[in-house]
Amino acid sequence: MNEHERRPAAARGRPGPLSRRDFLLRLAGAGAAAVAVGGLGLALRDPAGPAAVENARTLTTLGDFAAPAPQAGKPRLAEVRGTDRAVMFKAGVAALGGMGAFVAKGDTVLLKVNAVIASPAVLGATTSPELLSAVADACREAGAAKVLVADNPINNPESCFEVSGLGDAARAAGARIILPRPALFSPLSLPGGRLLADWPVFSGAFAGVTKVIALAAVKDHQRAVASMSLKNFYGLLGGRRNIFHQDINGIIAELGGMLRPTLCVLDGTTVMMTNGPTGGSLSDLRAAGVMYLSPDPVATDTLGVTLLGKTPADLPYLALAQAAGVGTMDVARLAPVTVNTEPAAG
Repeated sequence: MNEHERRPAAARGRPGPLSRRDFLLRLAGAGAAAVAVGGLGLALRDPAGPAAVENARTLTTLGDFAAPAPQAGKPRLAEVRGTDRAVMFKAGVAALGGMGAFVAKGDTVLLKVNAVIASPAVLGATTSPELLSAVADACREAGAAKVLVADNPINNPESCFEVSGLGDAARAAGARIILPRPALFSPLSLPGGRLLADWPVFSGAFAGVTKVIALAAVKDHQRAVASMSLKNFYGLLGGRRNIFHQDINGIIAELGGMLRPTLCVLDGTTVMMTNGPTGGSLSDLRAAGVMYLSPDPVATDTLGVTLLGKTPADLPYLALAQAAGVGTMDVARLAPVTVNTEPAAG
């Protein structure tokens, strides 16, 4: 799950976002020693919710899952236009050198989806089941030994996967769903991070994983302006993560340093324009007919935000992530290619 807890706290059974006053009180209560040692990240540490495994080794990253870099001049970003997600994904991957450029025989591939809430797929809050099926099938065809699917939603995880259709899609494709539970969380301290300091993350989902493909939708977001590829990694956090809303741009930028994905698929076939990130009405959506594929989440988000009628400057976390070496906003450097999967009119 990669969303803020927008729903009323009583309806979720979880605490709501902290007020500024409560946030400052929590910082003070954490103690000057914690701040001196680890900065704001230690002060923010709150293991409520899925907790870190007791005595688990503290991680510094979830891993570098990047595929081999293509030859100079070859495209590393595809913009695909169309209406059929399966067709669009297949065309986009082909434009980047084929699925074999990302997944090899024997790989264990983790598909990081957005299963935020128990909402039908038609309402656009979650990763499309059709896209999940297409990607899982492509991984198998490329020789993957295992395909895993994971997220840590704000609602009951089982319900989120079933109501969204992601559960059926995963099973039909022969993929295994990894649901969050305390034993699968370990503390992570990002080198140089201000916020990700001794924070529980969904590390158990990555056991034995050799490639990671992130599947995100383009959505309006009440606090972050937009929820896309980088924000999708929010669903790897445990604990009372809504405390990070006090510095939403800082945490999203740090999430980009937490792991390096093999491929990001940003789905703008249908875009949630309002009431994001959970929506709830078809009136929140518009058909945009675009999908972006790239190993670079900063690049996909730089383009994806324009589908919401915004500019990259509206997302401060993009510049922060670029400065941290997560990716680039200069998409021209990735030799982008455009593919149209719809027949020409006339």
